[in-house]
Amino acid sequence: MGAIERSGYRFEPEYSVIEQNGAIHVYNRGEFVEEIKFDFQGKFPELDQIEQLVEQYCELKGID
Repeated sequence: MGAIERSGYRFEPEYSVIEQNGAIHVYNRGEFVEEIKFDFQGKFPELDQIEQLVEQYCELKGID
């Protein structure tokens, strides 16, 4: 699962299958901003789940 880029922001997901959780690390122009934590079920998180979390974050922060 690769990074997602939007308006100078980069969202890099990582996850643990064993713990069934993950995080999306948010960077703005290369500088770490914050971490979005999430849980999932199965062998890996669904791409739609990651995209939805990024979309919600962008809407909340006013990122185009």
